[in-house]
Amino acid sequence: MNPNAAPQSHWNLDQVVAGLRQQRERWREARHRRLDSGSREFPARQQVQAIMDALCGALFPMRLGPPDLRQESEDYYVGHTLDVALNALHGQVQLELSYTARQHGDDAAEVASRARRIVQSFAAYLPEARALLDSDVEAAYHGDPAARSVDEVLVCYPGVMAVIYHRLAHRLYKLDVPLLARIIAELSHSATGIDIHPGATIGSRFFIDHGTGVVIGETAVIGERVRLYQAVTLGAKRFESAEDGSLVKGQPRHPIVEDDVVIYAGATILGRVIIGRGSSIGGNVWLTRSVPPGSNITQAQSEQHAPSGPPPAGF
Repeated sequence: MNPNAAPQSHWNLDQVVAGLRQQRERWREARHRRLDSGSREFPARQQVQAIMDALCGALFPMRLGPPDLRQESEDYYVGHTLDVALNALHGQVQLELSYTARQHGDDAAEVASRARRIVQSFAAYLPEARALLDSDVEAAYHGDPAARSVDEVLVCYPGVMAVIYHRLAHRLYKLDVPLLARIIAELSHSATGIDIHPGATIGSRFFIDHGTGVVIGETAVIGERVRLYQAVTLGAKRFESAEDGSLVKGQPRHPIVEDDVVIYAGATILGRVIIGRGSSIGGNVWLTRSVPPGSNITQAQSEQHAPSGPPPAGF
């Protein structure tokens, strides 16, 4: 027996490969798709993960950067890392824009320049993102008595990592590359168990404690200094349908959570309701109605303790 000979396959691979090719062709024909260049037509999760690793390192070089980095070379590392990451991001943005242009029959001539403008705008946002994330890290440190330092929460807490990913994904979502934004969100979801749609709008000093099972929907709006615990859902109560039965996309359908609200473990809040400023939503509460500022909603008594006087406009 020749040790260098190629191993014989026992799996009928020629037949399997041919069957898979036929299924791909049926899928593409049914959707009127073709690969003009024969190459990949939309962003790759592996490439996006590498970009996110680099961006996290550039944002927090001495904590999320390479272990041998020294402060005297921080700027060099950040500059080099951003150059590589943003060039890679530009390529992924181009893929999404080209893919979208093909799907909608749009003119692809402006894809390259549009991609450049998007990445330039994203790059300009990074100092603001760092400032927002600093506020989130501080909120996590001050909000958890078990936290020994801000460095600990940055390096260890899944809620903080999920917020880092969300801040960057949300900016890309606003820059109209939603597929890339969603890939980033799902990479975070896979790593942390926290599911934040990139469309959700979240204010500063946001803290998710423990985090596993948290779900925040696309049109949710969260104010300043809000704290969530594990298994909290900010979801939709119902979905509007068009005349043909398809779901209507993009309609506001998730909660608005005002400033200084705390939502405890297992609470579920559904629909376009408003949780008034300074309210506390107890564990395992199921809530489908708005509550005025200063409310204390508990699961055990299912009662509302709210300030006296009429509710504010909008309730």
